[in-house]
Amino acid sequence: MTITPDMVKELRERTGSGIMDCKKALQDANGNIEEAIVLLRERGLAAASKKSGRTASEGIVESYIHGEGRIGVLIEVNCETDFVARNSEFRNFVHELAMQIAAANPQYVRREDIPESVIQREREIIRAQVMNEGKPANIADKIIEGRLEKYYKENCLMEQSYIRNPDITIEDFLKEKIAKLGENIIIRRFTRYEVGEGLDSEE
Repeated sequence: MTITPDMVKELRERTGSGIMDCKKALQDANGNIEEAIVLLRERGLAAASKKSGRTASEGIVESYIHGEGRIGVLIEVNCETDFVARNSEFRNFVHELAMQIAAANPQYVRREDIPESVIQREREIIRAQVMNEGKPANIADKIIEGRLEKYYKENCLMEQSYIRNPDITIEDFLKEKIAKLGENIIIRRFTRYEVGEGLDSEE
């Protein structure tokens, strides 16, 4: 199938990939743009993994206020160079992360950040729930691990579904940006504030 400049242009606009990468993906996908996007994502993710060991000591701290001042987020995201730190796409990416945190309220960046004591407490809570539901003992452990995975997906930013595209996780979103910007990017830390959080409401 002939790969036209318009096809390459559309794929570039949708993925941000280079001209030659788009042309090769379209050729490999027999002109199917959706398949070409999948190929570019797969190749982009592979490229991102090669960059993950590189030092990221630049970056920005982004603030985001939501809901007439009721929710506030501070997030630090690191990259390798000041050039990328000043790049509008990188800054937009960090802003999107801050909005994600405001909307989805994760507690940790990744599951490795969760203290073991918290995991054990959560496991015991889930175990009590499973026992109270009368589940057979021989499948209880499997159910507990399944619900623990759900806990990770709800509470770890990297494992949450991206609010603008639930088909991908924040980790997928991060890897796409690493591939596109050509540098290692690390979501280092965040803090989320909500008015009245932690205070007992008056009757």
